[in-house]
Amino acid sequence: MFPTNLQFLTIQIRLLYIMTIQPRKRFAQHWLRSEKALNKIVQAAELSDSDRILEIGPGTGILTHRLLPLAASVVAVEIDRDLCQKLVKKIGRVENFLLLQGDILSLDLETNLAQFPTFQNPNKVVANIPYNITGPILEKLLGTIAQPVANTYDLIVLLLQKEVADRICAQPDSKAYSSLSVKIQYLAKCEFICDVPAKAFYPPPKVDSAVIRLRPQLIEPQANNPKQMETLVKLGFSSKRKMLRNNLKAVIERDRLLPLLEKLKVNPQVRAEDLSVQQWVALANSIGEVIINN
Repeated sequence: MFPTNLQFLTIQIRLLYIMTIQPRKRFAQHWLRSEKALNKIVQAAELSDSDRILEIGPGTGILTHRLLPLAASVVAVEIDRDLCQKLVKKIGRVENFLLLQGDILSLDLETNLAQFPTFQNPNKVVANIPYNITGPILEKLLGTIAQPVANTYDLIVLLLQKEVADRICAQPDSKAYSSLSVKIQYLAKCEFICDVPAKAFYPPPKVDSAVIRLRPQLIEPQANNPKQMETLVKLGFSSKRKMLRNNLKAVIERDRLLPLLEKLKVNPQVRAEDLSVQQWVALANSIGEVIINN
C-alpha cells in the first residue's frame, strides 16, 4: 500500500526534522528514519491500550510518536539533556508521556516512577538502543543466568546491531551460536523479526541492524545451580575450537566428564556450540551432582 499525499508529506517533515538534529558520537546516536522499520518494530510489540511502555533512548522521538496513540503510557529515558529539551518541545504536554533524563544503566526506574502512578511498572520495552551498551542493557532488562531479573517484562522489542541479534537468536551448530545465545535463551524466548540496513539511519552506522523480540521466561527445566552453569558456559565457549572436555577441565576432570556426556547421549568430542540450551542445563546439573557427591 502506497502512502497518501498527506502521509507522504508527514513522513518528509519527520525526515527533515531528524536531519536538523546533529547526532553525538559519544552517545552512539544514529537516527532511524525508515518507516518500514518503524512499522516492523511497532507490529512486533503487539501493543494494546493497556500496555505501559518503557522506551530507552527515544532520540528524535520518531518511535515515541508511533507508540503514544497505541499504549496506555510511555516512559522514555534519554541520557542527552539537549535532546530531552527538544523532545519536550516536539511532543508537548501529552498525558500518557513521561520523559526521564538520565542513564538507563544507573537510573533507578522504580524510585523515579514512584510519584507517577500512571507510569509505574511498565510491562513492555520497545527501543532502538545504543549499540555500544547493548550487553549492559540486556543484563539490566533480563539479568543473568546466575541472577535473573525478578519482576521482568512481558515483552521486549529491540533494534540492535545485526551481528548481536544473530548471536542472540542463533541455534546450535551455527556460526553465530555463542555464550550470549545460551545466556539470553536461558532467560527468554528469542525471535528474529527483520533486518534493518545501515541506510535506514541518519547518519548510516558502519554496521547493519536488526529487530528482535524477547519474551522473558526461564527455560524449563532450570539449572539447579545457575551460578555454576554460568561459569560452565563461560569456560565452555572460552575457546570455541577446543572440545568441551578440554575447556571444562578446570571444573571437572576429563575422566569424570566423559561418562556424563555418554549418559546424556552427547558425543565425547562435542564443542560448546554443539549443545542446545537444554543440554547445557542437563550437563550443568549432572556436573553439579558429581561435584556434590565427591
